[in-house]
Amino acid sequence: MNTESTTASMSTTTEVLERLRMKKMDNEFRWTSEGFTAGKGKTYQPDELEIIKTFRFEGASDPSDTSILYVIEANDGLIGYSLDSYGAYSDHDGEEGYDNFIRQIPQAGHDQQLLFEL
Repeated sequence: MNTESTTASMSTTTEVLERLRMKKMDNEFRWTSEGFTAGKGKTYQPDELEIIKTFRFEGASDPSDTSILYVIEANDGLIGYSLDSYGAYSDHDGEEGYDNFIRQIPQAGHDQQLLFEL
């Protein structure tokens, strides 16, 4: 199964977010000092989450227009996303633990990523 066409056909953050919305996977995981929350009254720790897909976006003319979207599944079945700028432009003022937190979330195996399509 080729994932290049899936990624290539969704070239903007807006397109990916719209696909997630259509599939009811548009829960935004937001960083708090207690962990990630998706506004459902529960806070998740890294061992309760798994990154099942990532999308990287780079601006064609502006190097500051770079972002990464993590599609995340919680151990209770909730699927959502976390959106972040990356590289030198990643900035989490007031969110001091975000980078460390996201690094602790395990990533799905390569085979699982190939099966996940939007």
